[in-house]
Amino acid sequence: MSFLDLGVPKALNMGLKEMGITSPTKIQEQAIPILLNSATDFIGKAQTGTGKTAAFGIPLLAGIDANNPKTQALVLAPTRELGQQIAKQLFKFTKHTDKIFAESVYGGEKIDRQIKRLQRPTHIIVATPGRLIDLLEKKAVDISTIKTIVMDEADEMLSMGFKKDLTTILSKTKGKRNVWLFSATMPAALNEIINSYVSKDAVKITVDKNATVNKNIDHNFVVGEEASKLDTLTYFLKTNKESRGIIFTKTKVAARILAKQLLAKNYEVGLLEGEMTQKDRDKVMRAFKNKKLQYLVSTDVAARGIDVDNLAFVVHYQLPDQFEYYTHRSGRTARAGKTGVSLALIVKQELKTIRALESELGIRFNQIR
Repeated sequence: MSFLDLGVPKALNMGLKEMGITSPTKIQEQAIPILLNSATDFIGKAQTGTGKTAAFGIPLLAGIDANNPKTQALVLAPTRELGQQIAKQLFKFTKHTDKIFAESVYGGEKIDRQIKRLQRPTHIIVATPGRLIDLLEKKAVDISTIKTIVMDEADEMLSMGFKKDLTTILSKTKGKRNVWLFSATMPAALNEIINSYVSKDAVKITVDKNATVNKNIDHNFVVGEEASKLDTLTYFLKTNKESRGIIFTKTKVAARILAKQLLAKNYEVGLLEGEMTQKDRDKVMRAFKNKKLQYLVSTDVAARGIDVDNLAFVVHYQLPDQFEYYTHRSGRTARAGKTGVSLALIVKQELKTIRALESELGIRFNQIR
């Protein structure tokens, strides 16, 4: 099936083609025709890396009146990186259409600079919830005319503490717009938001019902002593020396120590943890995307919204506290139809966690000896 078969306008299809996007993923196949043809609330459950940006971006752009300078749509994303990436994708999709303007706003940049940019015609605002609240308080944006709110990676926005901001934004626009919600998991707090702010008649789509984790990922684990984890990791990196990946820890202290240890062994590694300034975080991400760094050591919170192509593996140096975090971590590899490896380094007592992950997520782990 092609995008034209799904009803995508020719001009937008040309933009997709130039980006090398020629056949729809499952979420695109199911979401695009519904969102193009009906004014409806929508809930899409699909794991990270399945092409959600085009699934909502194409119908969103198709519904914009380019001759009306008012803001007509709002996309909410958990992090600055994801927001920037969505705005960039929307820009690329519209290469052959009438001029549609999308502006990305987020914390970590001077708000006055963003207010100035928003004074130009802006059809779509892509925002992190906290910064949008700041702009609303300053009366710098008007969301009263929007027809659609997209919540991308909604579960991540909640786990980052944005629940109050989201309810404020949704209540300010109630009754006047459609909500399109995309999420990899559906925690209880998200169901609360859905019950309060999303229509009871919303169309619900779940892609790969039996697997919240991408089917193209090989899940492996190694059992060993805590003291031998670093040796196991360096052995793995040596045997995959051409590959790039992310190594996850549970705490920022563990992330800092591990990054130092790997740097001492001459690995090209960057550190991402929650207390870094936005400037330092941007610097690390730029170096990683430009392939000046081969690996990232990251905590779960710091990795929100990371989207880097062609990552071959993810290593869980420490298993996460929540099953959802395993889904988000693993979803950083095997994106856009590629395959990838997820390796957990565990101690004997954690075998029960591996078995629980298998039954909860519908996956199968291989033990590497």
